[in-house]
Amino acid sequence: MDIRLSGISHSYDQLEVMRDITLDIPAGKIVCIVGPSGCGKSTLLRFIGGLERPDKGEVLQMGEPPKGCLNPLTFVFQDFALLPWRSVRGNISLVLEDHGIRGSEARAIIDDVLARTKLSDFGAALPKQLSGGMKQRVAIARALAVKPAVMLMDEPLSALDSQTRELLMDDLIGLWTRTPFTAVYVTHNLAEAVRLGHSIVVLSRRPGEIREIVHLDKPLTERSFGDPDLEAQQKHLWTLMRDEARAADAELINV
Repeated sequence: MDIRLSGISHSYDQLEVMRDITLDIPAGKIVCIVGPSGCGKSTLLRFIGGLERPDKGEVLQMGEPPKGCLNPLTFVFQDFALLPWRSVRGNISLVLEDHGIRGSEARAIIDDVLARTKLSDFGAALPKQLSGGMKQRVAIARALAVKPAVMLMDEPLSALDSQTRELLMDDLIGLWTRTPFTAVYVTHNLAEAVRLGHSIVVLSRRPGEIREIVHLDKPLTERSFGDPDLEAQQKHLWTLMRDEARAADAELINV
């Protein structure tokens, strides 16, 4: 299922936060969204997910969701959003219970996503027993359990240390390689964007407009830390953003 954004504009009272965003998100690709603080990245994600409606424009779902899809659009947040009193399996089963899926059918789905996220040995663990990286793996496993058409990922690795972030990026690439999924991935981290994105949408400072869309042709499996091609792309992105990021930071400080 493809997603098409057409002429998205939005204001909060007198504050214009987004202007005329038109963008195609093709099935089976990871589209990263970057830009200065306050440019509307997370707001755009909420529009795609239907949590808010823009003042102008529309979000279109093009084509059919994958077979067995329970939630066409599923969020993965930076704060994991796990229930502390439920085990790993219990947190994943929650999204299946909402659809009336229980018993052997639920166990099969949970076993599959635990295996895919390298959590098979931790199904009985409580969130407090897990590292930050493992908690985010649980959140990703929970998202995968509903076989989403599109995963909406809002700074999913920003709360993690650099080593764990690298490991999780490798895990996401492995997941995508085995079973390609569609994702809209919001991040402040340009290194994440060039490692994970098939394309990178650069937004301007508020009101957010699309400044450039950078397409990366190198296969995800051939991207690695320290790759000179990726570092060159990261430098290009920062060149696009640097002055506006400085100005946006000054605006936020003075609010």
